[in-house]
Amino acid sequence: YDLGKKSRKSMKINEKTKLVGTATLGSKGQIVIPASIRQMFGLEEGDTLLVLADKKKGIAIVKSDFVTKWMDQEETK
Repeated sequence: YDLGKKSRKSMKINEKTKLVGTATLGSKGQIVIPASIRQMFGLEEGDTLLVLADKKKGIAIVKSDFVTKWMDQEETK
């Protein structure tokens, strides 16, 4: 499958729980997360995202409030 033809669009893997999308890196290092993925995770303009990187495993992006909630739960254990 050629992902280049689906630029900035997403492909449904499982309608409710999984999507795959592509994003193009702009000249200022910005990416656009496909609308269907933003909707799935309730992402809105101004939300803070945490970018995790590992040279061997790649890049992951998570909503920062998810990490904050997880850390709060760990503190109460």
